[in-house]
Amino acid sequence: MILREITDLLKNDRPLVPASVPVPVPQGNELLLKVSACGVCHTELDEIEGRTPPPFLPVIPGHQVTGRVAGMGPGASRYKIDDRLGVAWIFSSCGKCDHCLSGNENLCSYFKATGRDVNGGYAEYMTVPESFVHLLPERFTDVEAAPLLCAGAIGYRSLRLAGNDLIPAPGSFGLTGKEKKTLGLTGFGASAHLVLKLIRYLSPATSVFVFARSEREQAFALELGADWAGGFADVPPGKPDAIIDTTPVWYPVLKALEHLKPGGRLVINAIRKENTDKESLLSLDYPAHLWMEKEIKSVANVALNDVREFLRLAAEIPILPEVQVFPLEDANRALLELKQQKIRGAKVLKIV
Repeated sequence: MILREITDLLKNDRPLVPASVPVPVPQGNELLLKVSACGVCHTELDEIEGRTPPPFLPVIPGHQVTGRVAGMGPGASRYKIDDRLGVAWIFSSCGKCDHCLSGNENLCSYFKATGRDVNGGYAEYMTVPESFVHLLPERFTDVEAAPLLCAGAIGYRSLRLAGNDLIPAPGSFGLTGKEKKTLGLTGFGASAHLVLKLIRYLSPATSVFVFARSEREQAFALELGADWAGGFADVPPGKPDAIIDTTPVWYPVLKALEHLKPGGRLVINAIRKENTDKESLLSLDYPAHLWMEKEIKSVANVALNDVREFLRLAAEIPILPEVQVFPLEDANRALLELKQQKIRGAKVLKIV
């Protein structure tokens, strides 16, 4: 399924078109993957609608890819034919800069994104450098593993950035301090529902408050173990120490800042924000939203270790994502439902 032009999904509900293209040939240390499943992410909407546009068109989207090795470039040696691997949003980086050498490849100036800067997983085959793939735990089916590669991994990074007293270092589970902490989740889609499952395991004493637009999402959050769920403007039973925002718009950001405890941190988990309600930022009030040493931190992409650590944890717990499965030819329907906020867990395309 190919994106040929930047378009508004509400005006053009079929932005992707089916096409036959040659099977790519792996070069150097690349692997050829026969794709079995690919998750559908809100970032695809940002690509289609031009908020993070591909550098070339046409392009094949998709960055939560699972599949098996079907071919190898002459320099590839780490894997063998039929190994089951995953590909995340991080397709490659330079490997030489300070960011890469410190394990923060997500900040590299030469970061390339799967399905945006190169062809991705809305296809039967794709190529990828062998250094940027991930062995998939046997615990998960191909469909179950797909959303873990982005929604799960970016949620894990967001949780780490929310504060060390909310999530301990890998290998030392449980709250590090004596004070009971509270985490807020604004929006409750693919990423947030996995964060809730993760925090319930890593820090079961942490209270989780979910702010979601629809009663259906609020009920889903309570079903998965949230301590409280309400609308963006509803007043929770306490002020969260940190809030992770996974919404595509601005109003929830303002409300999250209002809800934060003094000294709290808001982590914005989004590649881009839509402009539909950008004017709501004009109501930003310093005493209500920013005073008392509140912090705002963005999440930029994912690093390799985010994906690998989360896959390990997800298999250990285990975390099984809620998924809605679509055939590849229904990619446009899955994207439109995402745009219309018809969400319960994660949407995944079944390729083969």
